[in-house]
Amino acid sequence: MDRSLTASVSPQGRLFLELTDDALVKPIGPDLSQRLSNAFEKSSAHGLTVLASIAMDVGLNAPLEFWRRFGQSYFQALCRSDSHDAKQWAGPLPPSIEELQERIDSAPSMRGIEYLTAESLSHIWRELDRHTQQSVKNSRNNDLADYLRNLNSDWNVVGRVTFHLAENKKNPEFPFAFLATYTDGRSSTGSIRHVPLADALKQSIANRDADRLNLLLEPVARASEKSDQIRDLLDTRELFSPQAWSIQQAYQFLSSVPMMEQSGIIVRVPNWWNASRPPRPSIRVRIGDKKKSGIGIAETLDFNVQIAFQGEPLSAEELKQLMAAREGMTLLRGQWVQVDEQQLSSALKQWELLRKQHATGMGFLEGMRLLSGVSIGDEGVDDQVRQWSHVEAGNWLTEILDSLRDPSGSVKIDPQKGLRATLRNYQADGVRWLWFTTQLGLGACLADDMGLGKTIQVISLLLQYKLHSKKSPGADTKNALTNSRSMPSLLIAPTSLLDNWHREVERFAPDLKMFIAHRSHHDAATLKRVALNPTEELGGFDLVATTYGLARRDPWLAEVPWQLLVLDEAQAIKNSGSSQTKAIKKIRASGRIVLTGTPVENHLGDLWSLFDFCSPGLLGSATQFKKFMNREDTSGIGAIRKLVRPYVLRRLKSDPLIAPDLPDKTEMRVDCGLTAKQTALYQKIVLELENTLETATGIQRRGLILGVMMQLKQLCNHPSLYLKQADFLDQDSGKYAELKAICETIVEKQEKVLVFTQFQSMCQPLHALMEKFFTRPGLVLTGKTPAGSRGKMVAEFQNENGPPFFVISVKAGGTGLNLTQASHVVHFDRWWNPAVEDQATDRAFRIGQKRNVLVHKFVCRGTLEEKIDKMIRDKKAISQELFSEEGEVNLTELSNKQLMEFVALDINKAAG
Repeated sequence: MDRSLTASVSPQGRLFLELTDDALVKPIGPDLSQRLSNAFEKSSAHGLTVLASIAMDVGLNAPLEFWRRFGQSYFQALCRSDSHDAKQWAGPLPPSIEELQERIDSAPSMRGIEYLTAESLSHIWRELDRHTQQSVKNSRNNDLADYLRNLNSDWNVVGRVTFHLAENKKNPEFPFAFLATYTDGRSSTGSIRHVPLADALKQSIANRDADRLNLLLEPVARASEKSDQIRDLLDTRELFSPQAWSIQQAYQFLSSVPMMEQSGIIVRVPNWWNASRPPRPSIRVRIGDKKKSGIGIAETLDFNVQIAFQGEPLSAEELKQLMAAREGMTLLRGQWVQVDEQQLSSALKQWELLRKQHATGMGFLEGMRLLSGVSIGDEGVDDQVRQWSHVEAGNWLTEILDSLRDPSGSVKIDPQKGLRATLRNYQADGVRWLWFTTQLGLGACLADDMGLGKTIQVISLLLQYKLHSKKSPGADTKNALTNSRSMPSLLIAPTSLLDNWHREVERFAPDLKMFIAHRSHHDAATLKRVALNPTEELGGFDLVATTYGLARRDPWLAEVPWQLLVLDEAQAIKNSGSSQTKAIKKIRASGRIVLTGTPVENHLGDLWSLFDFCSPGLLGSATQFKKFMNREDTSGIGAIRKLVRPYVLRRLKSDPLIAPDLPDKTEMRVDCGLTAKQTALYQKIVLELENTLETATGIQRRGLILGVMMQLKQLCNHPSLYLKQADFLDQDSGKYAELKAICETIVEKQEKVLVFTQFQSMCQPLHALMEKFFTRPGLVLTGKTPAGSRGKMVAEFQNENGPPFFVISVKAGGTGLNLTQASHVVHFDRWWNPAVEDQATDRAFRIGQKRNVLVHKFVCRGTLEEKIDKMIRDKKAISQELFSEEGEVNLTELSNKQLMEFVALDINKAAG
C-alpha cells in the first residue's frame, strides 16, 4: 500500500509531516508532497506558510486541510491589520481561547492530537508571525505587500480594495454606513494608508490608466458574479461613494463576508459579527434539570424547550419583536442579532415534537448524544436546526457531569482503605472516578499513560466494592452494581499480564480473593469443574482473571452475570468483526471498564468497538456511526469527542499536575510466553543437560552449566539466536510479541526508547524488527561500532527529530552515554547482575532527563529467567553463596538436583 503524507503534532506541540499507511488518509501528488516535505524540514512555520499558500481548489487530506485553513486564517488576519512595518511589527494576535478550542474540537483525527491545546495552537500562531516578520525583514524590498503577493496573489495588501461596514447610531432609519477604499501605500509611521475608492477612479481617469483600475477592481468583479448586491454597487457606481445602509442591506452584506474574502476583497465589519457564529437568538434546550431519587443510566432526564438569547429566556415582548423582524437583523437588548422567523419557528417545531415524544423523560444516552451534537438515533435533529439551537445540561445533570470531570470532592469513598500501598493523588482521583462512573451504570475507559498505575487503581476499586458489600449488603435497592454479589468481577487480559495482576493483588490487596482461570495456575480438572458450575465454584472469590484467547473459547463466561467486567489492553477488541470481540461482548456484567494506554480518541474507527462494549448504544449501531462520521463536514469529529469525553479518563505523564507526583523511574516486569518452537528446544536443552551432568565434574561441569545457561538465555530471546540462523521470524519469539505491544504505544505517543541486550548478534535483528514498528530506521551500537561514531550517534538520537529508537549491547553502551531523549528503557534479556542493568538504565535516567523513565524488564515465564528474576528481587532472603562478590548469581555451585529444578520448564506458565 502506498503511504500518504499527512500532518501530525509532536508531544512538544510542534507541527510536522510524516508518512502514514492509514487508508483513510487521502494521498496527495508527489510534487506537492515533496514541496511540503522540504518546507517543513526547514521549520514548522516555514512549512505552514507554504501549506497556507496553496490554492483552495487543490485537494488535500483532512489533517493537511485543517492546517491549511489555520495558516490562511493567520494571513487573512495579517491582511486586515494596519501595521506592516518589519521594524515596528505588530502582527495579528492569536484567536481567543474559545475560538482555538473550537478549532481543536473540529480537528480531524491525526497522530498526536492529544497534544494539541489552545496554548500550543496559540504558540504555533505566534511562531508563524515571527517567521513572517523575519521573512519580510530578509526580503529584497523589505516589503510585506511584495512578500504576501509572492506567496499568494490574494494576500497582496497594497493596492487592494477594502470594504468597510460600520454602525451609524445617529440615523435609526439607516443605522449602518458602507465605504469602499483601496490601499495605495504606507504612511510615515509604516501603517497601511486607506484611500476612498473614488480617488482611484479619479486618478485612473486623469492618468488615462484604465488597466490599473481594472486590475484593482478584479476581485470586486469576481465577487459581483456571486452577489447581486456587489454587482448593483458596481453597475450603479455607488461603490465609489459612501453609503448609508438599511438593516436589510447591512445584513445582506454581512452574510456575504466569506464569499467576498474568497474573491480577494479585504472586509472589515463590527467586531460583534462573526460570520461562522453570528449573534442570534436560539432554541434553548435544557436536559436533566430535576434531581432524581437515584442515580444511574436507567434514570430518565426531563427535557425543556424555550427561546433564549445569550442563555436568558426571551420575554413575550422580545419574542414578538423577533417574529416580526423581516430584515435579517434586529436590535435586541442593545445588540444587533441575526433573526430568521422561518428558521426559528422550524427549529422550535422540531424541538417541541421531540419533547412530546419524550414526555415522560429522555434516556440518559439519548440526552448525552443531544448535548454533544451527535445525531445518531431517533433523537437526532438536522444540522440546520442545530444552528438555531443551544443544548445544555440542566442543574442535576450538570452536577453529575461535574463529578465525572472532577470526582475528588464529590465522591465520598476512601480509595486507601484496605489497600497496602499509598496511592498518588491522581490515582486516588482515578479510583473515585471509576467508582462514580460504574455506580451510574456507565461504561468507563481508563486511558492513562503507560506507567501511571491503571492496575492499582482497579485493584483499589475492587476493594471498594468488597468493603461496601460487607458494610451494607443489599441496602441500595436502586443500584444493581452493589447488589450483584453472587458472582465476582471478571478481568480479561493478555496472557503476559496475568501473573503481573496476580502479583499486584497479592502485594497490595491480599484480602481480595483471586482465581486465575488459566492452565498456568490450575490443572485441567479444576478448570473443568469451574466451567460446569461457576456460580458455586467461584462464589467465594472477588476477582476471576482469564485471557482473551480463553474468553473467546470458554462459553461459560457468558452464562453467568459478573459484577464488573474489566478489559486490560482493551485494544484487543478494536476489531468489532473479530470472533474474539463478539464473544467478549456477549459476557454479562453490571459494570464495564476498559483499560488502555493508547489514546482512543485518535482512532475514531476503533472507538466504536470499544464503546460498543463498555457503553452499548452510546455511539449507535456500527452503520449509524459510520454514516455520521462520513459526513462531508468535520463537525461530527468534534461532536464524537465531546460525547465520549465524560466516559474517558486520560492522564499524561507530561501533565503539569501529574508529573510532580511521579517517581523519576518506574520499573516494570514484562512477562513473555514461549512459542511452540522455543518450548520444544528448551526442553531438548534441559534433557541434554540432565544426561551430561551425571559424568561432568570440576571445571568441565562449571563450563557446561555456564554454556547451557547462555544457550537458554539465547533461546528465550529467539530460536535463531540459539541456532545461529540468519532469519529471525517474528512469530518464533514470545519476546518479539511483547516488544511489539510496547512499541505500539511508544509509537503512538511519539516517545523514544533504548533497547539493551547482552548479545551483540541480537542487535541487528532487533533493529530490523523495530524499524517495522516505527516505519523509520533507528540506531545500533555494539562493540564493533567505531569509537568516532559513538558521539555522532548520541547527538543524532538526542535531536528531538532524530531516530526514535536505539538498540545497544550492554557491554558497549552500559556506561558513558547520555541519552536523555529516551523515556523508555527495554532490557530485552536480563543481565543477572542488577548493578549492570542499572548502569544501562542510567543512560536515559540521569542528570538532564526531563521525562519520567519507564523501564521494561523482559522475563520469559516458567523458565530460568523467571527464577533468576525472583532470586534478584529476593536477594536478601536467599543464601549468599548464590551470589558472587560482584553481585552476579552463581549457579555453578548448585547441586545437580537444585540445578535441574532451577532450569526445568514450567510448560503451563511458559505457553504463550
